[in-house]
Amino acid sequence: MKKALSMLLAVIMVLTLFAGCGEKPAPTPNEELSAVQQIIKEAEGMTLEELAKKAIEESNGKTFYGVGNSSRGKSALPLFIEYLQSIDSSYTLNFEWQQPKNNKIFEQLTADSLKATGTFAMTLIQDGNQIESKMVKTGVLDTFIPKDWADANNTTADAYEGYLPLQTLNKVFMYNCTGEKSYDNVWDFVAEGEHGLFMDIDSEIVGKNFLYMLTRDDYSTALKTAFEALSAEEQAYFQPTIDAMASEAANLGLTENAKYGLAWIKLWVGSYNAQTDDGPICNTLVSKSATDQFGLLVYSKLRSVEESDTVSKNNIKVAAYQDGYTGLGGYGYCHYLFVTDNSPLPWTACAFIAYMTCTVDGFSAWGKDMGGYSSNPTVAAGTEEKYHHQEGGYVDGVNTFDCKNDRGYEWWADKLVLEDPEYCASVAFTVGSWIEVLDKYSAG
Repeated sequence: MKKALSMLLAVIMVLTLFAGCGEKPAPTPNEELSAVQQIIKEAEGMTLEELAKKAIEESNGKTFYGVGNSSRGKSALPLFIEYLQSIDSSYTLNFEWQQPKNNKIFEQLTADSLKATGTFAMTLIQDGNQIESKMVKTGVLDTFIPKDWADANNTTADAYEGYLPLQTLNKVFMYNCTGEKSYDNVWDFVAEGEHGLFMDIDSEIVGKNFLYMLTRDDYSTALKTAFEALSAEEQAYFQPTIDAMASEAANLGLTENAKYGLAWIKLWVGSYNAQTDDGPICNTLVSKSATDQFGLLVYSKLRSVEESDTVSKNNIKVAAYQDGYTGLGGYGYCHYLFVTDNSPLPWTACAFIAYMTCTVDGFSAWGKDMGGYSSNPTVAAGTEEKYHHQEGGYVDGVNTFDCKNDRGYEWWADKLVLEDPEYCASVAFTVGSWIEVLDKYSAG
């Protein structure tokens, strides 16, 4: 009996030993990260110059592929190469920058993510809602926070929450001022008979994100405040729509004040004149013949207007710049920077991202023009010092084009509806489905 018990115990010990050998030890933090994420983790503790040396070592003589919603990445890359050559004169880098149309960037990045090693090293991308749901949660893109950027923003890579924005852009309400009509309240843009020029929400999804954000309590409350500033006659036109939206707000799980946001959305979707791009909108509004028309478009489009007998920047006014204007003046959204999780050149991608976000020269491809605001306060100040956008309308000391005097991000920040990726993603199904029904009804 004792012999049998001893043999049984021995078998149990052997089985236990084999079972222990088969167990995978608890992973260390680095083992939980992908290879690119491990490089990012190391890169986040390095200065731009240290990253530059890593980039030179990794990519000298190779080809760098980037993809973005902005074509200006193609202008920023040669400046980056010049910077690396200032450290090592023998450095060379070929590059290609792609800008997919019709919101195809998400499909392109998703397809590229299926490869063991991707083609694209990094991306500059907009639309926080789809970035959240299709790119980050699925592991296609990784966030890199440069040390110099974090220092300038008084934070650290570990403490910072969110994606890395290269810049905030603004789309603002502008109107042709060759006639007598003016717009002094955000509700004027959805008044009876108004048909603003606006990029169709199915053509550029950030426009739909703008509408989503109007249902968040702070922006709905801002619309309520603007409504209360209207005359009794003006209020009487909007009140039935606002009242009708109270039950919709409850059904969608929104706050009580969201009825103001939903009412504005309903009136806007049912009235705006859908366009395919902001460029033609701008060209229309600055024309002498566009009397009493208005649009919601990228502010920086004014940079390319050439004066003539029939076209002038003086034919247009930025609504929020006018004395007595009440309410939201437009919306703001970000261009975000990411490293692809299967990046073929992760060190070079990190260095390029740091260069764009941490130096005035790196941001200059965007910063040289009005309407784009660096997320780095040091770079933002340096950009204004170099390009004087707040005096952009002055010619020989005379304020010739007031619409071009960019008031700057600090001025615009509380006058814009600022995109919040998490909020947009949280209401994309509920509010998004509701807007889809409105859009189909207005189209039909």
